[in-house]
Amino acid sequence: MDTYADLIECEDVLLFANAAITSTGQREFHSAAGEQRLSLDFLHRYIHGNYPDLYAATLALDINDHNAALIIGNLLRQPGTGDGRLIARRLARMSPPRVYRLFHVLRRDGVNNRRTRALIRDWLAGRPDLAFDAVKYRSAVKSAVRHAHLRPAGELGDFLFAPFSRTRYETPVLEAWRRAHYDKTALYDLPYTVAEGFAAHHGISRTIFLEGIAPRLTRLERLRLAESAGEQRVDTEADLAAMPLVRLASYVLSLAGGVRTRRRTELVGALRASAARAAGARAGTWGSVAAVLDDSFSSFGSPVKRRRPLAVALACHYLLEALAGGYRGLWLSGRSDPLQARPSGPTPLGQRIIDALDPRPDMLVIVSDGWDNAPPGLAGEVLRVWRRKLDPGGEVGIVHVNPVYDADAFDVRRLSPMVPTAGIRDAEDLPALVELARFAEGRTGLGELRAYLEDRAAR
Repeated sequence: MDTYADLIECEDVLLFANAAITSTGQREFHSAAGEQRLSLDFLHRYIHGNYPDLYAATLALDINDHNAALIIGNLLRQPGTGDGRLIARRLARMSPPRVYRLFHVLRRDGVNNRRTRALIRDWLAGRPDLAFDAVKYRSAVKSAVRHAHLRPAGELGDFLFAPFSRTRYETPVLEAWRRAHYDKTALYDLPYTVAEGFAAHHGISRTIFLEGIAPRLTRLERLRLAESAGEQRVDTEADLAAMPLVRLASYVLSLAGGVRTRRRTELVGALRASAARAAGARAGTWGSVAAVLDDSFSSFGSPVKRRRPLAVALACHYLLEALAGGYRGLWLSGRSDPLQARPSGPTPLGQRIIDALDPRPDMLVIVSDGWDNAPPGLAGEVLRVWRRKLDPGGEVGIVHVNPVYDADAFDVRRLSPMVPTAGIRDAEDLPALVELARFAEGRTGLGELRAYLEDRAAR
């Protein structure tokens, strides 16, 4: 049986997990960037100091790259803490720019123990095309190589530290970089971000540049440039259905209402295809599901995370539609067309929860930042009465997923102690978060949480 201290430890770890999933230290609708960073820094210090093994184990959860980098950096500063294999696996899942930024911070802070150097060495050795990285992230690769005391042999070493010492490179991407300084055609064999600089240097028009570079664009670059390239009448051939759900939802929400209407078949088809891929074998297995989806004004997020909370809600709408046997999605605004979602109005969560529970579903999922204000507190009271009076046996599974970190509370904002709340960043994580939320209900304790983290780490 768990002791009181065990229950406190379980709650602390879940609180940290919510923060590590949702917060990136950037400005949110209700808190400034400084508040976010200060709050997040305190949590990292608190959990690392009090529960070092569980702190490291959270790398196995679906936390965001920002917090994964902070955890790895803190573990490497203290030799002997954290599982090196778990750290290496998490590095392999992170985007290359994020990893290179982490290496830069480690070098800046003088973290240069044997384990750090070995991790950098092994990560660089595992890159599918380090020459490509050397061109795209040249200063970052050079910094990492120096910090790990590595000596790249042959062309790569020359390119990093004396790039014009050779009159010709055998490696195609390195030779393209050398030639691009004087040959306009060579820049089209370079990564987009590098080629863009050479295009400006040679005075190449935007239209001609986009037409030439289009075949070399990555999936995310195609999506990012799709609209601006369309204005130049250049088709980037972006495969929308292949995009992650929240990123695709963010793209859809960035389009004007008229564009969404004109491209309805394409956009809805892409969202449903992406959701079906995320649901996988679980498609149609969740029984009847009702969702309350927050499109109130605060779902705008902030200038640096524009419409992010609304994008998460839209992505969850299509994923839940794919997971459910029968599905109803209720937007706070009363809007019936999710494709036209936009941030507006107050947050009447209580009334919408009442609507979602009639008829009674097998599961209710609430996607909201938790700022219930029309009237304040109604959602919590509705959930309390439902759990205590109308459904004391818990026949209807209810979970609240929140995409916004509340810096003042050191957690995501909760609607009611009667209902578990989990932080969410990517819609694809929703099934795992529903699983994790059971720990927040108090029905399972620290032993089960440790076993869950160990199982995730093993996977």
